[in-house]
Amino acid sequence: MTESEPFRASHGSVRLLPGNKARTAAAVFNIGNIVAIMVPIPLGMLWLGLSMLVYAMNRHHPNEKVGHYTQHAAYRFYGVTGFFVAAAAFIPGGGWQYYVIAWALAALVLIPWSIVDLIRIRRDDWIDMELPAENHDTDSHT
Repeated sequence: MTESEPFRASHGSVRLLPGNKARTAAAVFNIGNIVAIMVPIPLGMLWLGLSMLVYAMNRHHPNEKVGHYTQHAAYRFYGVTGFFVAAAAFIPGGGWQYYVIAWALAALVLIPWSIVDLIRIRRDDWIDMELPAENHDTDSHT
């Protein structure tokens, strides 16, 4: 099995989804949350957009546990950021101390829960899954 084709098994029309790849996919959103909250400018802003892509890719992953962990991490991230965006409307101009307080509160919510989730992901059983292979014309050229 090559690195460029991690899901292709050598036995016929079945593809193998390794458990360690599913575990990594489940952890991506939580890792992104931690990094984004620790370095809010510019990574926090970039993560706001990139997280939507990660959510779209992993929410309907063939391994249902990946979608479960991704969904819970997204609920936390979007809930916290949405609350503070709405609350920011009431911060007076030049009130940087309020933004620092909001950032600290967001970190106090997101970082511990994300770490707990990463521990749960690490302790969970991730077995390899067999997926039916899709027939594509490009596959016949390899």
